[in-house]
Amino acid sequence: MHGAGGRRGNSMCQTQTSFLPVFGPKPESIRTRLKQLLSFLKWSDCHCWQRRRRKKKETKAPMLKHNWVAFFVVVLWGFRFRAIDASAGDADPHYRACLQQCEETGCVAQRCFPHCNFSSGGVSVDGPWFLQEPLYLQWKQWDCQSDCRYYCMVDREKEREGAGYGPVKYHGKWPFKRVYGIQEPASVAFSALNLAMHFHGWVSFIILLLYKLPLRRDKKVYYDYASLWHIYGFLALNSWFWSAVFHSRDVDLTEKLDYSAAVALIGCSLILAILRSFDVRHDAVRVMVAAPLLAFVTTHILYLNFYKLDYGWNMKVCVVMAVAQLLIWAVWAGITRHPSRWKLWLVVVGGGLAMLLEIYDFPPYEGFLDAHAVWHATTIPLTYIWWSFIRDDAEFLTSNQVKKLAKKAK
Repeated sequence: MHGAGGRRGNSMCQTQTSFLPVFGPKPESIRTRLKQLLSFLKWSDCHCWQRRRRKKKETKAPMLKHNWVAFFVVVLWGFRFRAIDASAGDADPHYRACLQQCEETGCVAQRCFPHCNFSSGGVSVDGPWFLQEPLYLQWKQWDCQSDCRYYCMVDREKEREGAGYGPVKYHGKWPFKRVYGIQEPASVAFSALNLAMHFHGWVSFIILLLYKLPLRRDKKVYYDYASLWHIYGFLALNSWFWSAVFHSRDVDLTEKLDYSAAVALIGCSLILAILRSFDVRHDAVRVMVAAPLLAFVTTHILYLNFYKLDYGWNMKVCVVMAVAQLLIWAVWAGITRHPSRWKLWLVVVGGGLAMLLEIYDFPPYEGFLDAHAVWHATTIPLTYIWWSFIRDDAEFLTSNQVKKLAKKAK
């Protein structure tokens, strides 16, 4: 990637090779991002064209491989820009002035908060201003600081809209409208639906194993990956539960729980992708494969919770693990003769496309529906297809095991 390209090539290739190794500062608009993405794709096409000229024959399999690699490189490249996004609203002097006034008086314009207790001189009574909360508000973690930030953001966005400007992020988030105290109602609703879909898929998987498929003489299932999918189902429910809680109320505790649960689920998914695609059935080999990944995921979770909540590093870790498992499933779906491989293709392609919503962010429509919420929505049908594939896989392997035992008995 650090080379300047071949000397022999058209002008487009020679021009675009200088773009690839140098990633500049954050683009100012989505249009700029798209232009840079198109430039990268043009460079990639030219580079592949030069290599094809040097090779007289090339099979379809390598071409398919290059296309998949190019797709996931674009995904990783886009996440690099997403990781460095800053919040323009934090630096707005009008927003800062409003926030400072609210912290001193407990009021935003004519709107004052009864749970902020101040004396006439602007000095809080009976302790710091942010501790002057009723117990039920302290339990919900709604405090004066949150209300100051929210209503200052609302007023500032109204001013910007009147001046013809679009919305900007505040403290890393788009300006959402609260509904009954919920910060991001669309994301909460879609997270709850994902939770319900995983619960339905896991329960139907359990019913299939215990009541519909044949069992061994010791009442154990024939499907060798059942216990692993049970762990996956539990982690999926845990992850989407904390996702709903975090999008309801963003505080330090819910943020760490959401991030930790997501990392655990992605790590488990990667282990499952490796074990199932390579058909690893011996316990000793499974331990040898899973132990390094489990150690890394555990260390990463401890790092986020007790050392530093590094958003950029966490995003890189999650994206690398997610792309790795998608690639593994894609390669396996291409070479296996599994009767339900088309479902796996749907999940892989749909999951890869859904990841683009996390890259090319857009502000919430009517203050509710942003790119992240749409991403949560796209995972709902993918979850249904995914658990359908898992059930089909259990039926397929169980049928094969029963047939083998029947042949041996004869």
